[in-house]
Amino acid sequence: MDTKKIKIVFLTGTRADYGKIKKIMSTLEKNDLFELHVFVTGMHMHAQYGETYREVYKDGYKNIFLYFNQRTSMGSVMDVALANTISGFSAYACELEPDLIVVHGDRIEALAVAIVGAMNNILVAHIEGGEVSGTIDESIRHAITKLAHVHFVANEESKKRILQLGEREDRVHIIGSPDIDIMLSPNLPTIEEAKLRYGIPFDTFIIGMFHPVTTSYNNMSKYAKIYVDAIVTSGKNFILIHPNNDIGREFIIEEYTRL
Repeated sequence: MDTKKIKIVFLTGTRADYGKIKKIMSTLEKNDLFELHVFVTGMHMHAQYGETYREVYKDGYKNIFLYFNQRTSMGSVMDVALANTISGFSAYACELEPDLIVVHGDRIEALAVAIVGAMNNILVAHIEGGEVSGTIDESIRHAITKLAHVHFVANEESKKRILQLGEREDRVHIIGSPDIDIMLSPNLPTIEEAKLRYGIPFDTFIIGMFHPVTTSYNNMSKYAKIYVDAIVTSGKNFILIHPNNDIGREFIIEEYTRL
């Protein structure tokens, strides 16, 4: 008689969280005890951010569900994205009836999915809670901690913060940062391969990345101008990473057109 597999759903909404959790996902996919499902939403779904849901498909998971939680033209209205994701994931979870939901970090989609799990008595696991970053991200991360039932943290300091939030010590597990799996992977491209892939002609260059500060929206236009002014004044070669979809990103993108 076949043993019933444990259904586990992973949420991914960005390149950032997917890179961290895909090693765990691929390990579970190969284990006959588990039935892995992947709920893909957020920035993954939009052409402006590279349609990175394609990267999830490339890794060959059997059960992938795509969900648009916002229109790109709206920017990222966080409360609307939260509401849409709650609605979409609630219907999905009702149909699937998962045994465990796994979320990572502090994005709005992770909060939405944790809310659905907590409200429907589905076990929720949270990876890399207990971190400190300031702004709304930190509030979201700690809110997810209070909604989650099991916590996989990066270090002792993070564990201490989660215990201060009132969580049970036997449900907090230090596993290190999943980033280590990426850095130690034997499959990483060489710098030469990366430069060839992206058409980078520079021998020496600086990587620049500027994401909007959601709690400083009124100043983001000024901050973006200062940032790009500094890049121009430096006279150096830069590789700039596109900002995420938080509010204020439009000011950064507009300033980048000067380059």
